[in-house]
Amino acid sequence: MLQKILTELEKTNTQLVAVSKTKPVETIKAMYDRGQRVFGENRVQELVSKVDHLPDDIIWHHIGHLQTNKVKYIADYISLIHGVESLKLLKEINKQAKKHHRVIDCLLQFHIAEESSKFGLDLKEARLLLTDADFKLLENVRIIGVMGMATFTSDLDQVRLEFRQLKEIFETLKKEFFANQPSFKEISMGMSGDYKVAIAEGSTIVRIGSLLFGAR
Repeated sequence: MLQKILTELEKTNTQLVAVSKTKPVETIKAMYDRGQRVFGENRVQELVSKVDHLPDDIIWHHIGHLQTNKVKYIADYISLIHGVESLKLLKEINKQAKKHHRVIDCLLQFHIAEESSKFGLDLKEARLLLTDADFKLLENVRIIGVMGMATFTSDLDQVRLEFRQLKEIFETLKKEFFANQPSFKEISMGMSGDYKVAIAEGSTIVRIGSLLFGAR
Protein backbone atom coordinates (compact mmCIF):
# COMPACT_ATOMS: atom_id res chain seq x y z
CA MET A 1 0.00 0.00 0.00
CA LEU A 2 2.88 2.39 0.78
CA GLN A 3 4.33 2.11 -2.70
CA LYS A 4 0.92 2.53 -4.32
CA ILE A 5 0.23 5.71 -2.36
CA LEU A 6 3.73 7.07 -2.99
CA THR A 7 3.31 6.51 -6.73
CA GLU A 8 0.02 8.45 -6.64
CA LEU A 9 1.59 11.29 -4.70
CA GLU A 10 4.70 11.55 -6.88
CA LYS A 11 2.51 12.45 -9.84
CA THR A 12 1.26 15.54 -8.01
CA ASN A 13 4.39 16.36 -5.99
CA THR A 14 2.46 15.81 -2.73
CA GLN A 15 4.29 14.92 0.47
CA LEU A 16 3.21 11.92 2.53
CA VAL A 17 3.17 12.15 6.32
CA ALA A 18 2.78 8.64 7.71
CA VAL A 19 0.62 9.05 10.81
CA SER A 20 2.26 6.72 13.28
CA LYS A 21 0.38 7.62 16.47
CA THR A 22 -0.35 4.59 18.68
CA LYS A 23 2.01 2.46 16.57
CA PRO A 24 5.05 0.79 18.19
CA VAL A 25 8.58 1.68 17.16
CA GLU A 26 8.97 -1.69 15.43
CA THR A 27 6.11 -0.90 13.07
CA ILE A 28 7.48 2.57 12.35
CA LYS A 29 10.95 1.15 11.73
CA ALA A 30 9.50 -1.35 9.25
CA MET A 31 7.88 1.53 7.34
CA TYR A 32 11.17 3.45 7.54
CA ASP A 33 13.02 0.46 6.07
CA ARG A 34 10.67 0.61 3.08
CA GLY A 35 11.74 4.17 2.39
CA GLN A 36 9.31 6.39 4.32
CA ARG A 37 11.03 9.22 6.19
CA VAL A 38 8.28 11.63 7.32
CA PHE A 39 6.15 10.57 10.27
CA GLY A 40 3.42 12.38 12.19
CA GLU A 41 2.48 12.13 15.86
CA ASN A 42 -0.22 13.97 17.77
CA ARG A 43 0.76 13.31 21.39
CA VAL A 44 4.00 14.79 22.66
CA GLN A 45 4.59 12.20 25.35
CA GLU A 46 4.22 9.37 22.87
CA LEU A 47 6.46 11.10 20.33
CA VAL A 48 9.18 11.70 22.90
CA SER A 49 9.11 8.04 23.92
CA LYS A 50 9.74 6.96 20.32
CA VAL A 51 12.37 9.40 19.08
CA ASP A 52 15.40 7.89 20.82
CA HIS A 53 14.54 4.39 19.57
CA LEU A 54 14.33 5.29 15.89
CA PRO A 55 16.79 6.53 13.23
CA ASP A 56 18.02 10.10 13.52
CA ASP A 57 17.09 11.02 9.95
CA ILE A 58 13.36 10.58 10.50
CA ILE A 59 11.52 13.85 9.87
CA TRP A 60 8.98 14.33 12.63
CA HIS A 61 5.80 16.37 12.24
CA HIS A 62 3.44 17.24 15.09
CA ILE A 63 -0.03 16.96 13.61
CA GLY A 64 -2.49 17.34 16.46
CA HIS A 65 -3.51 20.01 18.93
CA LEU A 66 -0.36 21.16 20.71
CA GLN A 67 -0.45 22.53 24.25
CA THR A 68 1.98 25.34 25.01
CA ASN A 69 3.46 23.53 28.00
CA LYS A 70 4.48 20.60 25.78
CA VAL A 71 6.41 22.56 23.13
CA LYS A 72 9.68 22.44 25.07
CA TYR A 73 9.86 18.65 24.80
CA ILE A 74 9.98 18.61 20.99
CA ALA A 75 11.54 21.96 20.10
CA ASP A 76 15.03 20.60 19.46
CA TYR A 77 14.02 18.23 16.66
CA ILE A 78 10.46 18.78 15.39
CA SER A 79 10.46 19.62 11.68
CA LEU A 80 6.93 20.97 11.20
CA ILE A 81 4.07 21.81 13.56
CA HIS A 82 0.78 21.49 11.69
CA GLY A 83 -1.75 22.75 14.19
CA VAL A 84 -1.00 26.34 15.19
CA GLU A 85 -4.15 28.29 15.97
CA SER A 86 -3.05 31.05 18.34
CA LEU A 87 -0.43 33.73 18.81
CA LYS A 88 0.15 32.39 22.31
CA LEU A 89 1.27 29.05 20.90
CA LEU A 90 3.45 30.71 18.27
CA LYS A 91 5.18 32.75 20.98
CA GLU A 92 5.96 29.61 22.95
CA ILE A 93 7.26 27.80 19.88
CA ASN A 94 9.45 30.82 19.13
CA LYS A 95 10.73 30.90 22.71
CA GLN A 96 11.67 27.22 22.74
CA ALA A 97 13.11 27.29 19.21
CA LYS A 98 15.37 30.18 20.20
CA LYS A 99 16.81 28.12 23.06
CA HIS A 100 17.93 25.54 20.50
CA HIS A 101 19.08 28.10 17.91
CA ARG A 102 16.45 26.89 15.49
CA VAL A 103 13.69 28.26 13.30
CA ILE A 104 10.66 25.96 13.48
CA ASP A 105 8.28 25.75 10.53
CA CYS A 106 4.58 26.00 11.35
CA LEU A 107 1.22 25.81 9.61
CA LEU A 108 -1.76 27.89 10.63
CA GLN A 109 -4.71 25.62 11.35
CA PHE A 110 -8.13 26.66 10.08
CA HIS A 111 -11.54 25.41 11.15
CA ILE A 112 -13.20 24.28 7.94
CA ALA A 113 -15.34 21.40 9.25
CA GLU A 114 -18.86 21.35 10.63
CA GLU A 115 -17.78 19.76 13.90
CA SER A 116 -17.31 22.35 16.62
CA SER A 117 -14.86 20.01 18.37
CA LYS A 118 -12.17 20.64 15.77
CA PHE A 119 -9.63 23.39 16.41
CA GLY A 120 -8.68 26.22 14.10
CA LEU A 121 -8.76 29.85 13.11
CA ASP A 122 -11.08 31.66 10.76
CA LEU A 123 -9.76 34.15 8.22
CA LYS A 124 -10.51 37.18 10.40
CA GLU A 125 -8.61 35.70 13.33
CA ALA A 126 -5.68 34.82 11.08
CA ARG A 127 -5.47 38.39 9.80
CA LEU A 128 -5.45 39.70 13.37
CA LEU A 129 -2.67 37.27 14.29
CA LEU A 130 -0.52 38.11 11.28
CA THR A 131 -0.83 41.86 11.79
CA ASP A 132 -0.19 41.74 15.53
CA ALA A 133 2.94 43.64 16.55
CA ASP A 134 4.06 40.71 18.71
CA PHE A 135 3.89 38.32 15.75
CA LYS A 136 6.27 40.51 13.79
CA LEU A 137 8.87 40.11 16.55
CA LEU A 138 8.98 36.32 16.27
CA GLU A 139 12.25 35.39 14.59
CA ASN A 140 12.40 31.67 15.39
CA VAL A 141 9.18 30.53 13.77
CA ARG A 142 8.28 30.51 10.09
CA ILE A 143 4.74 30.19 8.76
CA ILE A 144 4.96 28.05 5.62
CA GLY A 145 1.29 27.37 4.91
CA VAL A 146 -2.08 26.24 6.23
CA MET A 147 -3.69 23.11 7.59
CA GLY A 148 -7.27 21.96 7.99
CA MET A 149 -9.40 18.90 8.73
CA ALA A 150 -12.60 18.24 6.83
CA THR A 151 -15.84 17.08 8.39
CA PHE A 152 -15.88 13.35 9.19
CA THR A 153 -18.51 12.34 6.67
CA SER A 154 -19.04 10.01 3.73
CA ASP A 155 -20.29 12.98 1.70
CA LEU A 156 -17.20 13.70 -0.39
CA ASP A 157 -18.90 16.65 -2.07
CA GLN A 158 -19.01 18.38 1.29
CA VAL A 159 -15.40 17.42 1.96
CA ARG A 160 -14.41 18.82 -1.42
CA LEU A 161 -16.07 22.16 -0.64
CA GLU A 162 -14.27 22.35 2.71
CA PHE A 163 -10.91 21.60 1.11
CA ARG A 164 -11.67 24.20 -1.55
CA GLN A 165 -12.35 26.71 1.23
CA LEU A 166 -8.93 26.00 2.76
CA LYS A 167 -7.24 26.46 -0.62
CA GLU A 168 -8.98 29.84 -0.96
CA ILE A 169 -7.78 30.85 2.51
CA PHE A 170 -4.25 29.87 1.52
CA GLU A 171 -4.44 31.97 -1.65
CA THR A 172 -5.79 34.96 0.29
CA LEU A 173 -3.03 34.81 2.90
CA LYS A 174 -0.41 34.30 0.21
CA LYS A 175 -1.56 37.45 -1.56
CA GLU A 176 -1.99 39.60 1.55
CA PHE A 177 0.93 38.53 3.74
CA PHE A 178 3.34 36.12 2.04
CA ALA A 179 3.58 37.23 -1.59
CA ASN A 180 7.35 37.60 -1.37
CA GLN A 181 7.95 34.45 0.67
CA PRO A 182 8.39 31.35 -1.51
CA SER A 183 8.48 29.20 1.63
CA PHE A 184 4.75 29.86 2.12
CA LYS A 185 3.59 27.04 -0.14
CA GLU A 186 2.09 24.22 1.92
CA ILE A 187 -1.53 23.13 2.25
CA SER A 188 -1.86 20.23 4.67
CA MET A 189 -5.21 18.56 4.10
CA GLY A 190 -6.39 15.05 3.40
CA MET A 191 -6.26 11.80 5.37
CA SER A 192 -6.83 8.12 4.61
CA GLY A 193 -10.48 8.50 3.64
CA ASP A 194 -10.27 11.69 1.59
CA TYR A 195 -6.69 12.22 0.44
CA LYS A 196 -7.54 11.81 -3.24
CA VAL A 197 -10.12 14.58 -2.99
CA ALA A 198 -7.60 16.71 -1.09
CA ILE A 199 -4.95 16.27 -3.77
CA ALA A 200 -7.45 17.22 -6.47
CA GLU A 201 -8.19 20.41 -4.52
CA GLY A 202 -4.56 21.44 -4.13
CA SER A 203 -3.15 19.66 -1.10
CA THR A 204 0.65 19.57 -0.87
CA ILE A 205 0.81 17.41 2.28
CA VAL A 206 -1.45 14.47 3.16
CA ARG A 207 -1.58 12.78 6.55
CA ILE A 208 -2.26 9.06 6.15
CA GLY A 209 -2.42 6.52 8.95
CA SER A 210 -4.91 3.67 8.70
CA LEU A 211 -4.32 3.01 5.00
CA LEU A 212 -0.65 2.44 5.76
CA PHE A 213 -0.69 0.86 9.20
CA GLY A 214 -4.19 -0.59 9.45
CA ALA A 215 -7.02 0.44 11.75
CA ARG A 216 -6.08 1.47 15.29
